[in-house]
Amino acid sequence: MKREKWGSKLGAVLAVAGSAIGLGNFLRFPVQAVRNGGGAFLIPYLITLVLMGLPLMWIEWTLGRFGGHHGHGSAPGIFQTIRAESNLVRFLSLLGVFGPVVIFIYYTYVESWLLGYSVFSLLGSYQHCPDQQTMSSFLRAYQGLEKNQFFSSVGPAYFFFLITFFLNILVVYRGVTRGIEKLCLWAVPLLFLLAVAIVARTLTLKPVVHQEWTPLAGLGFLWNPDFSSLSDARVWLAAAGQIFFTLSVGIGVILTYASYLSRDSDIIVSGMTAAASNELAEVILGGSIAIPAAFVFFGPAGIQAIARQGSFDLGFVTMPLVLKTIPLGQLFGFLWFSLLFLAGLTSSISLAQPALAFLQDELGLSRRQAVVIFALGTFALCHFAVILLGRGVVDELDFWGGTFSLVVFATTEAILFAWVMGIDKAWTEMHAGSSIKLLGVYRFVMRYITPLFLLAILLAWTWQQAIPVFLLRGTSPENVPYLICTRFLLLLLLFGLYLMAQRVWSKKGKETA
Repeated sequence: MKREKWGSKLGAVLAVAGSAIGLGNFLRFPVQAVRNGGGAFLIPYLITLVLMGLPLMWIEWTLGRFGGHHGHGSAPGIFQTIRAESNLVRFLSLLGVFGPVVIFIYYTYVESWLLGYSVFSLLGSYQHCPDQQTMSSFLRAYQGLEKNQFFSSVGPAYFFFLITFFLNILVVYRGVTRGIEKLCLWAVPLLFLLAVAIVARTLTLKPVVHQEWTPLAGLGFLWNPDFSSLSDARVWLAAAGQIFFTLSVGIGVILTYASYLSRDSDIIVSGMTAAASNELAEVILGGSIAIPAAFVFFGPAGIQAIARQGSFDLGFVTMPLVLKTIPLGQLFGFLWFSLLFLAGLTSSISLAQPALAFLQDELGLSRRQAVVIFALGTFALCHFAVILLGRGVVDELDFWGGTFSLVVFATTEAILFAWVMGIDKAWTEMHAGSSIKLLGVYRFVMRYITPLFLLAILLAWTWQQAIPVFLLRGTSPENVPYLICTRFLLLLLLFGLYLMAQRVWSKKGKETA
């Protein structure tokens, strides 16, 4: 079966950029900056970007294109092409399919909230919510977590979930070129235009409460450096986590997207372009919207409290309150949530592709068969996020799919690239078709620094965060049975992938690298 290819270099770059540019750029990044030293946060952020983010991104582009040349677009097949025959490595390769599927299960539901709120903005549905408490009640009722004067059931949220899920499946059903690439060619430029328009409006807001609470003062508050925070290991771990999320590395998506490149594609320049687009969206645009806008209304103390409440409150509670009070507020509310929805959509379709590539390339299914199986399976699993949101299930899914799998898989990739494939062969493969050559120091970084950096992050993260979650420390007793059932469900999913992957690993005549 002939594999698809990207229709253009621009299409591939925008698809990878679309995968990386998501809710984290506009909501998670500013919250992390406020919590972790403001401008000082950029120091560990940039160091992590240079020593881990960019090398890992190029590693995934290289391994993905290499695997695609051998007819593989997912980690279980790609790892086989580099003679990764260890049973442990084979099992870890499943995380490159497992992680994206698990994230898709809850991310699609969260994404659908953005579609709902874009409609609510135009209709003025939350126009009479005067404060954060009331706006929080609006959100909780919409999510089905409580009943009040706004919503009496989860029905409206489920309606928008169905629309969002259908849009995702429709795009991936149309394939890599006619579906994913075609969407990203217009959606990514459009979301940049929306972001620029909202930034322009944000920076021209007039002081409302105090004359000194201006958007520029909000930018100053966000980027005012607290260098004492650099001595806190949690700040460095937060920076590393943000780089993982923002570049979409360690998930398996870039690995799959790169497998649809031609052999002579310039992956070094393409990777740098995609990364630069993402950093522009995150640091420049993402850092210039939510926090400066909220600062005008809530001031420095209020912003600290909002940051402690998390990204969701910033996006769904604080920003609607801010935008609804300005001229043309309903329109700008619509633009804000449309921006986030497009960012979410270009990310969620990328999460579907590793599983589809696995079903097509390794099991020999047609695109239609693969999409039907994926759609039926994920649609059923999504209901755990919809129905059990208030039981901590989404946080549990995020931990296993969006954190645990990500860190472990990224570490595995880095070691395979430098030590199994071999740095000499990997370096040559990475530069095939390239118009520029990376500095020689990056050869050393990819061989030693990046794997060690990732191992250090893995160990520190396991000690600080993973062990308490493993043991369900701090979990409400009434939620424990639901979380245990969720873990059992995830084990079944992983076991199912393992059984299917056996067909890959048992093939006679292993491919030569």
